[in-house]
Amino acid sequence: MEVAVALPDGKTSKKLKKGMEKLSLEPSKHEEPSVLTVAETGIQDIPKNFGILPLHQSQYGDGPEYVELKDLSRADLADQYVWIRGRLHRSRMKGKLCFFVLRFQDYRVQNVLSVNDITPKEMLNFVAGITKESIVDVYGCVKKSPVTIEGCNPSTLEIHTERVYVVSAAVPNLPLQIEDAMRPDDDETSLSKVNQDTRLDNRFIELRTPVNQAIYRLEAGVVRFFMDYLTAAGFVNIQAPKMISAASEGGANVFKVSYFSGDAYLAQSPQFYKQMAITADFGRVFTVGAVFRAEDSNTHRHLTEFVGLDLEMAFHNHYHEVVDLIADMFVNMFRGLQREYDEEIKTIAKQYKSEPFKFLEPTLRLSYKEGIQMLREAGWELGDFDDLSTPAEKFLGRLVKQRYDTDFYILDKFPLDIRAFYTMPDPKDKKYSNSYDFYMRGEEIMSGAQRIHDPDLLTERAKFHGVEIDKIKSYIDSFRYGCPPHAGGGIGLERVTMLFLGLDNIRKTSMFPRDPKRLTP
Repeated sequence: MEVAVALPDGKTSKKLKKGMEKLSLEPSKHEEPSVLTVAETGIQDIPKNFGILPLHQSQYGDGPEYVELKDLSRADLADQYVWIRGRLHRSRMKGKLCFFVLRFQDYRVQNVLSVNDITPKEMLNFVAGITKESIVDVYGCVKKSPVTIEGCNPSTLEIHTERVYVVSAAVPNLPLQIEDAMRPDDDETSLSKVNQDTRLDNRFIELRTPVNQAIYRLEAGVVRFFMDYLTAAGFVNIQAPKMISAASEGGANVFKVSYFSGDAYLAQSPQFYKQMAITADFGRVFTVGAVFRAEDSNTHRHLTEFVGLDLEMAFHNHYHEVVDLIADMFVNMFRGLQREYDEEIKTIAKQYKSEPFKFLEPTLRLSYKEGIQMLREAGWELGDFDDLSTPAEKFLGRLVKQRYDTDFYILDKFPLDIRAFYTMPDPKDKKYSNSYDFYMRGEEIMSGAQRIHDPDLLTERAKFHGVEIDKIKSYIDSFRYGCPPHAGGGIGLERVTMLFLGLDNIRKTSMFPRDPKRLTP
């Protein structure tokens, strides 16, 4: 039987092909079933101990117990025959021995092959020729390693291999090496590093690194803690439309799309629909979904599409009821992340060094006026009603950290004219508003406010901001039938993750980021 090495690009790995050249069987009166007959026999019946499996179409029969790499340390698996699957991370031949490491997520296990009566040298050649990142099945016994195996997890175990099969071969020339992508940012050796564009161009490979696995597990935790806290507090999870008739935030930073005989826009936020749910007496609502911003901003913290964690809540006496709830939700989230994702945080810190995230209980709250005054005392020239630039926000974050030893704080009572048209004015000073921003490490991660629930005032403020009234008529009309006072906010998921971990770029926390220069992969 001739065994061909079929790779995704139609080419054949010379190294792997060389290791396979001796696989053809000698003619016999009773020809043995080949690897290609697995569909009829099942894995355990394959006569050869190594080879390339045919396309996996769920045709295989029963086999030995399948064990995840993360579970190999279980006491009951000692000296047991197991089946594992992973990516070929590295391999090396040493005389009549072959060592190779399989990797899956954060876990790497060493496998050992030695020439003996059932393991021919050809099998070692075959394994040594498997291309990196190929998906490989290994069958063997779990054994305690005589030495600690550097770079492996578990590091005290190895698999004494009896069978090896390639399930899916990777092309020989990878666009990036996983070892290079795993190298710490502060590594001062002459070894190769992978730049950001190469990482993002080949995101489906780069995401395999332990640090990325950890980042996105933790990011999933951010969503979970957000949803769990609000659900327990009586909020209802709603789904808001992503195509709308007018810009929800006003202005021109919207993506226009063709909508049958007219135009529609991709939602900048679910703002209108959260508020309509409040007018419909849902009381407390949240939603998680994509939002879109057509901002030509090529910065470390802006994306044209990101995940919004939005909430809206009717209150009884004061909008600070909502502010307090949101602050408590964040504190609960931060505590949960530090408690349940400690290993992920450590994994990320090995590659991307940063200071641990600090927060106070209760959360520090400053007025906008106090923030401006702190900056002025530090030498900044700012007017009472000036908007804070990104450098000013970051500098204020450093001042807050020095004075209060916290990375998390709230600014309250922003000037009215720098906020969205639906923001409620302050009852004592019409130049300010009942609005607030939440900050992490000196960068805004949530903007919120009490909303205007009076249709006449809402119309007046919309006109002031240049919003076309006819395009938001249904939104304004929803308040003509009675609406409780309410407030809420919108949180950027990727920013929260980035700043909690102290990362330097939001593209590290967006699985497939979209910015003005990137629409693929």
